[in-house]
Amino acid sequence: MYGSLRPLLFRLDPERAHGLTLGGLDALHRAGLSSLIAKPPQPLPTEAFGLQFPNPVGLAAGLDKNGDHIDALFALGFGFVEIGTTTPRPQDGNSKPRMFRLPRHRALINRLGFNNAGVDALVANVNRAKRAGILGINIGKNKDTPNESAADDYLFCLKRVYPLADYITVNISSPNTAGLRELQEEQALRRLIGTLREAQERLAAQHGKRVPVLVKVAPDLSDDDIEAAARVLSDLHVDGVIATNTTISRISVQDDPRAEETGGLSGEPLMNKATTVLRMLRTRLPTEIPLVGVGGIVSGADAVKKMAAGASLVQVYSGLVYRGPALIGDCVDAIRRRREAPSRGNLPSL
Repeated sequence: MYGSLRPLLFRLDPERAHGLTLGGLDALHRAGLSSLIAKPPQPLPTEAFGLQFPNPVGLAAGLDKNGDHIDALFALGFGFVEIGTTTPRPQDGNSKPRMFRLPRHRALINRLGFNNAGVDALVANVNRAKRAGILGINIGKNKDTPNESAADDYLFCLKRVYPLADYITVNISSPNTAGLRELQEEQALRRLIGTLREAQERLAAQHGKRVPVLVKVAPDLSDDDIEAAARVLSDLHVDGVIATNTTISRISVQDDPRAEETGGLSGEPLMNKATTVLRMLRTRLPTEIPLVGVGGIVSGADAVKKMAAGASLVQVYSGLVYRGPALIGDCVDAIRRRREAPSRGNLPSL
């Protein structure tokens, strides 16, 4: 069904098409017809962060910022769904237009800017959802909060979502909030994540459960930055790392008329860059810190490459725009074949 709808959706502004697609998913889910657009994959149990995932393919943050569509998204067959980024107060984000397709490259550029209804609205939506799977919640800071006070925003969101989340992601890597990526600098990162780790332990005692806290990093870090980040994240014993967010680089799409649009580039051109960062982190972090590979996955083979680079789980987003929900099953099946291959002595080349 998605293949026939895509040409129509691509005639619309990307953000409008995004809203219509999610509304359509909700309607199909309420009618019990989600199977018309996606056949959920067979289970492929995967453990990470002390959690048991039905399968290792998840939805990246950004598609459902407020948790408005949780149950409809789970019905597509995701092993986990990450909602957000949410901030303490509602904010409109950047001015429109702020999302652009690059079809020739199977890519998107967005400069949404953490547009969301605020953490209280997200919490209300999560409370209403049935949640048929692992739910991650991605937290950030408001754009008018200076970096010196960023920890206050992250702490506010952490406390609000902690009782509801299966895991929480700290987003310090979006390129669309001015100055946000400065929080990845070694000393700033150590201060922020150290503060959040202390709060995590207090909340675990308070609620009688320990919710994993992950950190999402950018693909544009230098080798030295990656070394420094790995050192900090290892020292502070974070539960996991998501690699990566979108890129500000345009090298791989410089021939496209949309390449000059500001914002984060995602989709197929991000694959190699994000996977390189993933692989570098895997060699520098202890094995007990799992990695989530995201960025550029448009096929099952791409998901397998992320696993080969050291990921325990993968996430998709922009690939869904070009492939539709069939991408989920494609990735799960490819990872399943990779798992089974060593026992047959037939590990696929990557």
